[in-house]
Amino acid sequence: MARLVLYPQGIRFVTAACKASLLKSALIILLAFLSVVSTASFAKTIVVLGDSISAAYNMPEEKGWVNLLQQTLQANGYPHTVVNTSISGDTTAGGLARINKALEQHKPDLVLIELGANDGLRGFPPFLIKKNLRELIKRSQQSGAQVLLLSMRIPSNYGKRYTDLFYNNYPELADEMDIPFVPFILEDVAIAQDMMQADQLHPNEKAQPIIAERVWQYLEPVLGIN
Repeated sequence: MARLVLYPQGIRFVTAACKASLLKSALIILLAFLSVVSTASFAKTIVVLGDSISAAYNMPEEKGWVNLLQQTLQANGYPHTVVNTSISGDTTAGGLARINKALEQHKPDLVLIELGANDGLRGFPPFLIKKNLRELIKRSQQSGAQVLLLSMRIPSNYGKRYTDLFYNNYPELADEMDIPFVPFILEDVAIAQDMMQADQLHPNEKAQPIIAERVWQYLEPVLGIN
């Protein structure tokens, strides 16, 4: 009781210090909350739905073009996270079987579709490949995501008519569905033997930065409106 009377300044000092401490704590909590909200508001997701070309076939995943694309996004200040759902050997039908789960799980802002090559290598009818790609694009758009279509080619020994019908699916769908597309993503790679694996179908590690750069040229303009 005597201390309260004898040291009123001390009491007032402690009270002020407590108030300052509480205010500081509240400010820290507020800043942390705003940081979380800001991050959630700007964070975006890109899902890559592809086959072995995107799945870093026969090499460490971090060497693949998809991972290199993630690095490019970060280096250029984009807040996007790339989720690679690619599976070696996958077809357009396989993509249809799993795209709903990918869209629901990752809720992407953008979907990169790189499928069709395995359909072509198996000689599937081009109209069926086109139908499946169209449905993949449609489902992605219905989920609220933008789509970038990545084009593939198949070897010339399948015949000019078939290879042309196969490849033309991509620009025709891009026009029909009003979406951007990347012309043959292995354009500067497939003809260079030192950039292809022994099977002459899959690009090697040396080719991955070139593929990533090619995709980036067409992806960056899309990010500006995403």
